[in-house]
Amino acid sequence: MPLIILAIIVSYLLGSIPTAYIFGRVLKGIDIRKLGSGNVGATNALRVLGIGPGITVLVLDILKGFVAVFFLGDFVLARSFEIPKEALRLILGLSCISGHNWTVFLRFKGGKGISTTCGVLLGLAARIKGMYIIFGLVILTWLLIFIFTRIVSLASVLSGLTLPIYMILLKQSNIILSFGIAITIFIILRHKSNLIRLLKGKEPRLHFKKALS
Repeated sequence: MPLIILAIIVSYLLGSIPTAYIFGRVLKGIDIRKLGSGNVGATNALRVLGIGPGITVLVLDILKGFVAVFFLGDFVLARSFEIPKEALRLILGLSCISGHNWTVFLRFKGGKGISTTCGVLLGLAARIKGMYIIFGLVILTWLLIFIFTRIVSLASVLSGLTLPIYMILLKQSNIILSFGIAITIFIILRHKSNLIRLLKGKEPRLHFKKALS
């Protein structure tokens, strides 16, 4: 049990690494929280820092979630049998996403968790039967909505809402479905301000040419 608790803490701290904030400080000497949307995430990094740093932040934030679920999960499971395999990976995933959303390094004000959630789902897809199909469907849903709207927040919220639906349709276990519902709640809570702007028709669209300037 001490090993599992330690793993949860490590997963949270891994998720807490504020990648976009670090890149802003190192590359341009700026506090990304004071520019663009003020969010410490890949989309704001893309807008403020440019397409290269933005994509790098995206990849690193995805890796945080993947490493927590896949590698850290494997490490613990090879040494402990005190918790079911699925449950451990789901707990580590939620802990990592929580770290990204409420990072201890920035007074518990982090990003919106989409990139890290993507990494968590990718890690689950590699280790839990049937999850690779769900992962693919969620990514496809996000891409289609973004291509037609160019609104990252709308694509994120709607693809998040489909996650538990896909889990039900593909007959995942109750614990995985509970995880999916928790993720959906996380996404909605983190996008409250975006949803308000969407209802007012004021949510900005993402244009890569602007990000390059």
